[in-house]
Amino acid sequence: MRTDFDILIIGGGLVGASLAGALRTSPLRIGIVEATTPSAPTQPSCDERTLALAYGSKRIFEGMGVWSDIAPGVTPIERIHISDRGHFGFTRLNAADAGLPALGYVVENRALGAALRKTLEGSQNVEWLCPATMQDIRFQPEAATVAVHRNGATRTVTARLIVAADGARSAVREAVGIAAVHTDYAQTAIVTSVAIGRPHGNTAYERFTATGPLALLPVRGQRCAVVWSVPAAAAETLLGPSDEEFLARLQAHFGDRLGAFTRLARRAAHPLALTRVAEHVRARLALIGNAAHTVHPVAGQGFNLGLRDVAVLSEVLIEALRAGRDIGDLEVLRQYARSRGRDIRATSAFTDGLIRVFSNDIAPVVVARNLGLIAVDLMPPVKRGLMRLTGGLAGRLPRLARGLPL
Repeated sequence: MRTDFDILIIGGGLVGASLAGALRTSPLRIGIVEATTPSAPTQPSCDERTLALAYGSKRIFEGMGVWSDIAPGVTPIERIHISDRGHFGFTRLNAADAGLPALGYVVENRALGAALRKTLEGSQNVEWLCPATMQDIRFQPEAATVAVHRNGATRTVTARLIVAADGARSAVREAVGIAAVHTDYAQTAIVTSVAIGRPHGNTAYERFTATGPLALLPVRGQRCAVVWSVPAAAAETLLGPSDEEFLARLQAHFGDRLGAFTRLARRAAHPLALTRVAEHVRARLALIGNAAHTVHPVAGQGFNLGLRDVAVLSEVLIEALRAGRDIGDLEVLRQYARSRGRDIRATSAFTDGLIRVFSNDIAPVVVARNLGLIAVDLMPPVKRGLMRLTGGLAGRLPRLARGLPL
């Protein structure tokens, strides 16, 4: 059956655009349905937030051939300092101990989005359908049919494979009836950035506090990006005060290690939840990114997990194409689901476990977690294992995650 597209990606944010970027040199015809014009300032995944790209994510972008466009806007993370505020435990991670030039790289969402758009601009096989929304989706044995509403009219398009990259509240997932379990952390992430009084030395800080984890990530211009997870009920008390009052509260929670905080950027709030889905694939359908899973931002794993979805799915599709197989066949897509299962479960359990352990104030738990932090700091093999896990370097790696082209 001749279709309008080989692959129709629903959701053109950072993960959806990354999949298109990975496949842009293939013979596959790719369509991207996105509600917001990619370059618009209101594009939700290309806003003022920052991402901590794991070292494994750098390799994926290298394999895609787009890292050279991303690299000028990144700040390397050479060290990570993890501590439990008010207690004795701490761990220090150093890129040199893992034999890496950096543990990760901090990049603004907006800069990453611009680099991906630049990559896709010259691609003859990628077509943006935007601003547009999916109105209906139906599956037949040989193709999927999607009603796309754009410019006041509805167009019906067909594709051999639909990829849902439309976020945690995925309209595609809801339309096809894939069950998802959302665990509300009753926390909100307050995201902003501040100028600091002392050089950050390319060190990232993850400080667990009584109200939730507080992360400060190094960025250029002697600034740090802030991701402060607080009880949802307290979020308004941090969004409403003056900049001076907010900075004072932040200083009290973090301390003076980076000197005085000044020049606060705009604050934004993002509710936090853990999402697990019952199915990652069906015939002619695959879920990636936040449509397939969401995790707590502690340890900065969310986007990196979605980018590893991209690396595996693109490899599975290219291998199927070379073998003359149908890219929408369920058995082909199950290879993707099987390959991603362990990483998704491990990362979800790791981030969820950190939140549960560090939000427990029972004295034996507090002592045990602080002894655990010290043990990690003193045991190089354990420390290297932790860096490989959080760096996206554990387990069997697809070609892109090894820095190799498809």
